[in-house]
Amino acid sequence: MIPTDFSTMPCPIARSMAMLGERWAILLMREAYYGSLRFDEFEKNLGIAPNILSARLKTMVEHGLLDKVPAPGGGARHVYVLTEMGRDFFPVFVTLKDWADRWLADPKGPLTVLEDKREGKEIIAGKLTRDDGSAITVDDLRVKPGPGAGRYLRARFGEPSSEAADHAKV
Repeated sequence: MIPTDFSTMPCPIARSMAMLGERWAILLMREAYYGSLRFDEFEKNLGIAPNILSARLKTMVEHGLLDKVPAPGGGARHVYVLTEMGRDFFPVFVTLKDWADRWLADPKGPLTVLEDKREGKEIIAGKLTRDDGSAITVDDLRVKPGPGAGRYLRARFGEPSSEAADHAKV
């Protein structure tokens, strides 16, 4: 059976899973957010084999989440720094961590706490709210076709066809 190539699917969520769905990807992002820059830091903090780490970092660079740049001070070493795309993923990471800490953490509590350097307060995942402050849940969800939707999504999430609408009136 040939595996599905998520990177060629029209759905941006599927394409994001081609980038971040591999089991080491989110952990590499975690390490980048936690301050790891050098190959040996990623290796030590993740306990990952060097050959696998090398391949995964290369993929993260190719996908545009990390940049491989010369280390400060010159020499042959490089460091891995977050790109704008990698930085934009941070709120998603915080939300995933918050969910994992709620449902999968040790009974004693989370292993790490994210703190705002400037204010010293815990960083907590944002909640979905309306302008009036009321919560938005999955029960409030309606999916509509967006500007990039093709015929299938327009039919799936769009207004009912005139035939279906006429039938519903009967």
